[in-house]
Amino acid sequence: MDLDFSDDQKMLRDTVRRFLADRCPSSAVRVILEGPEPYDRALYAGLAQLGVLGAAIPEAYGGVGLGRLELCIVAEELGRAVAPVPVASSLYLGAEFLLEAGSEAQKTEWLPKLATGEAVATYAEAERPGRVKASAIQARVTDGKLTGVKVPVADGGCADLAIVAARSADAISLYLVRLDGPGVTREAVETIDPTRKHARLTFDAAPAERLGEAGQGLAIAERVKDRAAVLMAFEQVGGAERALEMARDYALERMAFGRQIGSFQAIKHMLADMYVSATLARSNAYYGAWALSTDAPELPVAAATARVSATQAYQHCAKNNIQVHGGMGFTWAFDCHLFYRRANGLALALGALSTWEDLLIARLRRQNEAAAAA
Repeated sequence: MDLDFSDDQKMLRDTVRRFLADRCPSSAVRVILEGPEPYDRALYAGLAQLGVLGAAIPEAYGGVGLGRLELCIVAEELGRAVAPVPVASSLYLGAEFLLEAGSEAQKTEWLPKLATGEAVATYAEAERPGRVKASAIQARVTDGKLTGVKVPVADGGCADLAIVAARSADAISLYLVRLDGPGVTREAVETIDPTRKHARLTFDAAPAERLGEAGQGLAIAERVKDRAAVLMAFEQVGGAERALEMARDYALERMAFGRQIGSFQAIKHMLADMYVSATLARSNAYYGAWALSTDAPELPVAAATARVSATQAYQHCAKNNIQVHGGMGFTWAFDCHLFYRRANGLALALGALSTWEDLLIARLRRQNEAAAAA
């Protein structure tokens, strides 16, 4: 593997970072955290005008057509800013489901709207706490009508379109459901990170249009979630490194006993551990980006590796950022809790860490068995 970003891609990173520094300070994040709005609509519109929402959407469907590497760069910058926007739901998942399994008519209708921010999409799979298994999916489609409950659904309260995993003829398929249509009820669900709000979606004979082949819902979802895992890993790496920077800066400016607290061995070791975990996560995210951008057969392993490493790093760095800040780190006035909330929210966004650890073990075992048999 040999991956490095081009000069144009680095210019994109710098542009998005400057834009977010201007339009997404922590005060803007707190407005969403403490208020009723589901996300920062002005920020999302600005990202659309900048063209980054359509980075990985082909030009034929209203996107910019740059590629998924560019979306990885955007994801990292969104993570650094703890941006309160539905990019993960709408682009990492919604757009990827349409690109993977959508008909020409479905792509033509929805992808341009996602690229311009006119519409927001989400994926609804879970129906109860815990690991999602095929046997746990009870939502059902009969004669094109969906009935059931999905919870929690990220951005479900503001999304226009949901891709729903549901049963039909005892097989699980995917369905497109307009959330502003009949038979849909939304109810807010409290989570650790109110900057990315969740909802309970109740469907009562809601019109549903199948996405992809019948009975292939979970297989399609697995492929899409692998792509989303790489993109989310970059967002987690961005957040982890920003938490590390916050801790380092505070350690250099905070004085105790006449010395910078960064000169104390315990703080040095804590910062060093944070640096190691964030750097390891970045390395694994780059591996995932390479596999994603080249459509390499290693993508399932690379995606699970990136997901596990980035989840661990973000949670580690966010937690220790609070510790470095000491008593002040636990206060509402400091921004440490914004990253701690996001780290734990993202840790569950595509399935728990243990789910991805088990996936990684299983995929590595299959890979080794295939290599031994060759």
